[in-house]
Amino acid sequence: MSTVEAAAATSTPPIAVVDTKSGRVRKRLTSRTASAISLLIAVVWTIPTFGLLLSSFRPEREIKTTGWWTAFTNPSFTLENYETVLFGTSSTQLASYFVNSIVIAVPSTIFALVLCSLAAYALAWIDFKGRNWVFIGIFALQIVPLQMALIPLLQLFSNGAHVGSLTIVPDLNLTGSFVTVWLAHTAFALPLGTYLLHNFISEIPREMVEAARVDGAGHGAIFRKLMLPLITPALASFGIFEFLWVWNDLLVALTFTGGTKDVAPLTVRLAEMAGSRGDRWERLTAGAFVSLIVPLVVFLSLQKYFVRGLLAGGLKG
Repeated sequence: MSTVEAAAATSTPPIAVVDTKSGRVRKRLTSRTASAISLLIAVVWTIPTFGLLLSSFRPEREIKTTGWWTAFTNPSFTLENYETVLFGTSSTQLASYFVNSIVIAVPSTIFALVLCSLAAYALAWIDFKGRNWVFIGIFALQIVPLQMALIPLLQLFSNGAHVGSLTIVPDLNLTGSFVTVWLAHTAFALPLGTYLLHNFISEIPREMVEAARVDGAGHGAIFRKLMLPLITPALASFGIFEFLWVWNDLLVALTFTGGTKDVAPLTVRLAEMAGSRGDRWERLTAGAFVSLIVPLVVFLSLQKYFVRGLLAGGLKG
């Protein structure tokens, strides 16, 4: 009994100190000064976007001769830029490229979420030889620059993989198709996605998993019925980041699709809209805001899960 009392007595002060420190930090972050600083940062961050939006409604001559801020003293607005982008000739329309971006972004995000969550669960809760080394290898892959893998992957998709006369991967002739972009984006997302989801899954109390095993649940049932509901915020957070990254990507899409109209995403067309000499960027301002529609809808629809996923790590324990 005296041992328990001694342990309780020695453990109480640190908890009180932690609570006091967290209370002071919370108070500082919610103070008027912190709110004012956050508001100032938000305004400064938004000004360039607001200027781009204002420019998208200005005539071509005004854009090329004056700054966007002059619209307040000499207002002159038009919808011609959006009409050209949305309903212009086939060389300026974004409709087909918009569809291509959706076809690329949605499967790439789903594939990455599925594979990363399965890999994270296996590394966290399935005991197998070399598990720690596999996790270290996945973590180390995050430091490899994406640009270093573009040409090897392109050669793999176009010519296969051969060692002398031995064929490891046959020539699948996948270049210039959506499949190559899906595979590339999924591969590039695996290291970071697996690492983030593993950290979240490994924090789930072991008692819950052991109770499911006592009830006769296997790994498949545990993953579907226990893990997925608990990691939904983390999946939503990573899914938003992955979708936005794929949607805004130009380098990977241009490398693996070749920039053809049938499979090229919206970013490829936006890069072309400025013209060969960069003199038609009034179209680019309107096209940029057309491309914002889908990411904005995705973020707003999943915002509550996004916030919960960001705060989940700090609320555990």
